[in-house]
Amino acid sequence: MIAELKDKLLNLSDDISLLILGCSNLNSLDDIRINALGKKGSITSHLKNLREYDDVSKREIGSLVNEIKDKINQEIVVKTQFFKKEILQEKLNIEKIDVTLTPQDNDTGTLHPLSRTIDELCAIFADMGFSIVDGPDIESDYYNFTALNIPTEHPARQEHDTFYLQPNNDGERKVLRTHTSPVQIRTMEKIDLENFDEIRYIIPGRTYRSDHDATHSPMFHQCEGLVLGKNINMGHLKGCLIEFCRNYFNAENLPVRFRPSYFPFTEPSAEVDIGCRKDKDGSLSIGEGEDWLEILGSGMVHPRVLEGVGIDPTVYQGFAFGMGLERLTMLKYGIPDLRPFYDSDLRWLKHYGFIPVDNPSLHSGLNGVFS
Repeated sequence: MIAELKDKLLNLSDDISLLILGCSNLNSLDDIRINALGKKGSITSHLKNLREYDDVSKREIGSLVNEIKDKINQEIVVKTQFFKKEILQEKLNIEKIDVTLTPQDNDTGTLHPLSRTIDELCAIFADMGFSIVDGPDIESDYYNFTALNIPTEHPARQEHDTFYLQPNNDGERKVLRTHTSPVQIRTMEKIDLENFDEIRYIIPGRTYRSDHDATHSPMFHQCEGLVLGKNINMGHLKGCLIEFCRNYFNAENLPVRFRPSYFPFTEPSAEVDIGCRKDKDGSLSIGEGEDWLEILGSGMVHPRVLEGVGIDPTVYQGFAFGMGLERLTMLKYGIPDLRPFYDSDLRWLKHYGFIPVDNPSLHSGLNGVFS
């Protein structure tokens, strides 16, 4: 009886081996494994019947069943490896790449022209010893107007020019800052006069005004500059801004002139023009011709502004300047309209993002303008 059982087990093992050898996929192989070695499998069931035999027979049958189980498991492992190799090879055949084909063009991201301008301005002024500071976009009337010596009747305070927010619980109406000059006040308020020699700051940032056309946007960018110390004068202002203009427009001999002007927060004040040629087709050639183009405003910080932040104007003097960054970008890259700056048109971004700008290093030695 034991001999017959052994023969039956060996025949069953051979049949299972043939099934493993002839199966065509991993799912079929897993079915064979379950049917043979699962809890109710044909091999496993013989282990459950061992209690019907004596101890000697149990050992013999149990040993044979375990040998068969090990053999079948090994055959399943080998077959599984075979199927996995087949699957991998099929995947490689399907997904293979012909390296002789012409590569496809990939779109590469670029810096927005405005971001390039901000980066370049920061680099130029950093070489002059300036640090970068920023401040809040939502300002109080005090920082945006009063502290900058702007009178209550000034047109800039009117709603047709300024975005006002709803009054808060105290009745105060905050504004979206109309310029980055409020940061100058916040910066000067923090000065420790006992350990103070000189400061040089630039303040690039977003500003807001009620205006929108081809040359104006309700949100735009400015860059303010502030230099303050005991021996700062108009000559330092002129030297600083001339060097900036010539470096930014990459023209060592760029004509730069200063015209008297008026700003409530500076005295004396000056507009800064650069030389250009205005062609009949509307194009500009920077640095050539006999025409002039205004690019920024500047002046010596008004004594009232200094007094308002607790600085003695008889001891300390400074100069400030401000420029529109979109305007500078349009001039440098030949962009005719301001509105596409904020349209997110990929064609426009790709075109102006890839414009090469020859900008050799002219930034060395700029600290000389303050000596």
